[in-house]
Amino acid sequence: MPNGSSGSHRYSDEVAVEGALVTDFEIEEELPPPETGVRVVYLGPVSPHWDIQGLFGEQAVVDEFRRRTMARLQLLPPHDPQFRRNRERVNRDAERENLHLEWDLGVPEEDEEE
Repeated sequence: MPNGSSGSHRYSDEVAVEGALVTDFEIEEELPPPETGVRVVYLGPVSPHWDIQGLFGEQAVVDEFRRRTMARLQLLPPHDPQFRRNRERVNRDAERENLHLEWDLGVPEEDEEE
């Protein structure tokens, strides 16, 4: 090997990232049970398409989630190709906020995937 190295390498679970050592790649943090629950309901083909209902928890949290969700879904019916991407964004938003999230699209879960 060049520069006189012996050719053997020792690997560890430590990785240098911009000058800092990182030893834990994933930290699995157990979240407490959600304190707020929200249901996203499809109302039909006539606008507004969506209703965001608070199931339990703080109304201020529900209102803020409703504002962000309506910004993503307002003009999108479930059959629109953009809906799937925005639904995933809403799901990630709920996960970050530790919200219990339900979807009611008016069709059984199996039919949603088609």
